[in-house]
Amino acid sequence: MGFTQRLLMILVGTILIVTDRGTGTWQHNYGDALSKSILFFEGQRSGKLPPTQRMTWRKDSALQDGFLVPNTSVDLVGGYYDAGDNVKFNFPMAFSTTMLAWSVIEFGKFMGPDLNHALDAIRWATDYFLKATAIPGFVFAQVGDPYADHNCWERPEDMDTPRIAYAVSKEYPGSEVSAEIAAALAASSIVYRKYHVGYSSRLLQRAIMVFDFADRYRGSYNDSLGRWVCPFYCDFGGYQDELVWGAAWLFKATKLPYYLDYINQNIHNLENFGEFGWDSKDAGINVLVSKLLINSRSNSKPFILNADKFVCAVLPESPSVSVSYSPGGLLFKPGGSNLQHATTFSFLFLVYAGYLKKANKEIDCGGEVFASPRRLRQVARGQVDYILGRNPLNMSYMVGYGPKFPQRIHHRASSLPSMVQHPKHIDCKEGSPYFETQNPNPNLLLGAVVGGPDIKDSFADSRADFVHSEPTTYINAPLVGLLAYFKSHPS
Repeated sequence: MGFTQRLLMILVGTILIVTDRGTGTWQHNYGDALSKSILFFEGQRSGKLPPTQRMTWRKDSALQDGFLVPNTSVDLVGGYYDAGDNVKFNFPMAFSTTMLAWSVIEFGKFMGPDLNHALDAIRWATDYFLKATAIPGFVFAQVGDPYADHNCWERPEDMDTPRIAYAVSKEYPGSEVSAEIAAALAASSIVYRKYHVGYSSRLLQRAIMVFDFADRYRGSYNDSLGRWVCPFYCDFGGYQDELVWGAAWLFKATKLPYYLDYINQNIHNLENFGEFGWDSKDAGINVLVSKLLINSRSNSKPFILNADKFVCAVLPESPSVSVSYSPGGLLFKPGGSNLQHATTFSFLFLVYAGYLKKANKEIDCGGEVFASPRRLRQVARGQVDYILGRNPLNMSYMVGYGPKFPQRIHHRASSLPSMVQHPKHIDCKEGSPYFETQNPNPNLLLGAVVGGPDIKDSFADSRADFVHSEPTTYINAPLVGLLAYFKSHPS
């Protein structure tokens, strides 16, 4: 590690977290964490980087995406790499975009100067999704051969693995990826209404078209593209939740009764009220629709009941709690990249707390346990504070925040020397020594939140341990909204 990076780390460590020496309590700089959480998305950008790019060690990459599609070239340059690899998986990318948009819709007023950067992060995705849905009857679901990519440890700027573009169609449907893209476009159209009416209208019209395609030609992309999307981002929860989720965002964006009728007719297909993430949208649907129908008691009843069940399934003291907690207090669910559950569930808690407060309501979880809006916010803040360093290891799981954070994250671009440091091409296997070394990553992917510790609050800080050391866009996206709120409500 060079002198400049050491100095940066020292400065980062001294200004971000202040501890009250008398009480031992933590005072987080949520505003700084917010800035970094949004900056992370610049490190994940694919395509031609703009002059405003702030994470300058990243350079242009994947500039031919889509142009090599057999029989019909399509511009698929842009978008985001989902995690530490160089593949563009549109299903989780779309969910991350929806969550960024929801963060701005709910909490953008608290973002201050970071709002413009959040808008840029959303538009980097929506510009790409407009390209990915530009050919009627086709929705591009992925760019890049994941097997070839995962066989290499290579900078995105050097990629020489196949950039195959995979699409779903009428004959080979993919309702979940199409409906999630529709949700992302619809939610983003709401965001951009205040800033660019023409662009907002374009996003909404495309969302309507893509949702219709998803619903009219039903089927899972597991069946159409299973060899390429599985096991990476298989849809384990079925596509029904994405269809209702897409309809919910279109109802919020248009207020058209058609979408509300669609939700009511299809809500019986959802059963996983305790799930929310890139794969399952059930709890998010119930929280979102609860607000949309909060003044219509009869219509909102099933959604509010299910949202209440979700809260009681997560609340630590609830008799019906169905998630686990580490000794240090971190929420846990089975599967990898566990901090995705901490951020998505906390986001829903914070949003639902606002709805409950307006309705002057608290939730009865049974056993004389009542969840007030204040308690929901307290649970959400506890998860955020854990991520930022209030945990048994006194370790921040956000790169660049606090005096102690992950140094060897599972991320190709971060772990290999930048183009400035090493302009010569590094091919597929030449990057392996950088993966295997115990040295810290040479490039700080500021704001990246990794998968997090294990259920015993331990963290190995090893590139090879990707389940715990890999950052993802869908961990960060809901955290943006959480940090914006706590920035303005620090106590």
